[in-house]
Amino acid sequence: MTDQSPAYHYQVIARALQIIDAEGPCLSLEILAARMQMSPSHFQRVFSQWVGVSPKRYQQYLTLGHARRLLAERRTLLGTALETGLSGTGRLHDLFLTWEAMSPGDYAKGGEGLEIRWGRFGSPFGPAVVMATGRGICGMAFADEGGEEAALKDLAVRWPRATFIEDPAALGSLVEGAFGGRATALHLIGAPFQIKVWEALLAIPTGHVTTYADIAGAIGHPSSYRAVGTAVGRNPISFLIPCHRALRRDGGLGGYHWGLPRKRAMLAWESARTGL
Repeated sequence: MTDQSPAYHYQVIARALQIIDAEGPCLSLEILAARMQMSPSHFQRVFSQWVGVSPKRYQQYLTLGHARRLLAERRTLLGTALETGLSGTGRLHDLFLTWEAMSPGDYAKGGEGLEIRWGRFGSPFGPAVVMATGRGICGMAFADEGGEEAALKDLAVRWPRATFIEDPAALGSLVEGAFGGRATALHLIGAPFQIKVWEALLAIPTGHVTTYADIAGAIGHPSSYRAVGTAVGRNPISFLIPCHRALRRDGGLGGYHWGLPRKRAMLAWESARTGL
């Protein structure tokens, strides 16, 4: 695996995160590089290629205080975003995403008669399992947190009557678009309430965050923030439906289906790219 591989870059970042979690966010470049058995110049280069800022600056983005500052300064007004068409078909923020939701009737059939193709892929945030119907990506899970088998089972169990076909070649252009900022179609498969929550998540611009309570208010169920949290946790399309941008009201990260270190890495990665 070459230094140019996004998967390699994320592996380096993941190892750095483990060290930072254990020893605090104030380690020098030399100490971090030595702990990962890399030269400072090599480590700095990999960091710059992946995130675009220095390791020191990136550590600042990883702190709880940064999440709280995001919440205070870059909180999305979801109601306005939804009303002005930031979600749904058309351009979404810095990604070209179009999406279509499965009808409630089709959802109730559990995927009966539906062919879902899947494959294993590298990504900027670790190895991923991606699934798609003829209408677009319907599932994306990171495979290193609980293992590939667990990731596959977690996605497949949502559509018990569907036919699953391993066919990574059929998904190649979709996956390249998903991680390369090019046109990508999504096929949202979930209960009506879940679809509403995921629609609200799609309205959160890169570099911004919101709270579970704000999402509940935006979809017209202000007292259902706990149910919103459950729906956020059941998001089947990681990263593209940005559940990592949902925080607790106090600025805490809350949960994340694919691991809190990855959630922090995504928020830091986006902050570095938007200059926040």
